[in-house]
Amino acid sequence: MVSDLRRSKEFYGEKLGCEVTDWWVIRDGFSGLALKLLQAESPEDVRPNKAGKGSQTACDLYCYTENWKGLDELHRDFTSKDVPIAVQPWIDEANGPWKEFVIKDPDGYQIAFGGTDGH
Repeated sequence: MVSDLRRSKEFYGEKLGCEVTDWWVIRDGFSGLALKLLQAESPEDVRPNKAGKGSQTACDLYCYTENWKGLDELHRDFTSKDVPIAVQPWIDEANGPWKEFVIKDPDGYQIAFGGTDGH
C-alpha cells in the first residue's frame, strides 16, 4: 500500500532504476526486485513495519545480493540519486561475514540489501 501511487512509481523508476508498469516496479526481471504497488484508500492504510524489540531499524523487505561488489554498486547508485539511506553499509563479522545497508522509500518502507562476499 502506498499513499501516492504516482510518487512511488517515480521513486522506484527514477531512483531505484526499476521498470515501472501499471502495478509493478521491477529491477533485474522477476528474479530480482519486484514489488506490486497499490494505492491506499487513505494514508492511515500505509503501515510500514515498526522496529522489533532491541532493534532500531525495521525492515519491510530484504533483498539478497550475490556479492559485496554488487552491493557496493547498488549503494553508490542509490546514493548518487539521493535515495534516503536509513542504515549505511556495515559488516557483521560474526555472521558470514554479512554486509548490508537499508534504504527508505517515500512512505517510510525500509528495504534492506545485503549478503556475503561470494566474489
